[in-house]
Amino acid sequence: METMNIALPDTLKSFVKDRVTNGGFGTASEYVRDLIRADRAALAKQQLETEILRGMASGEARPMTKRDWQQLHARVNKQTAKR
Repeated sequence: METMNIALPDTLKSFVKDRVTNGGFGTASEYVRDLIRADRAALAKQQLETEILRGMASGEARPMTKRDWQQLHARVNKQTAKR
């Protein structure tokens, strides 16, 4: 695990110490990791909502055909092979 140092003003440092003490965290690092995980989850949710709205605005829904599924699988397999 890599170390990252940050500078905080006294007010934020006191807030972090309070959250560690009263928030059930063992260390300030645990608290910061929890904040980062929550931010990552919120970003993923926002991206998913954006994609759902984009899909809804893309036109009238239609059932997927066998050919549609085959094309989708081929595209995913091609993208996976590139990695």
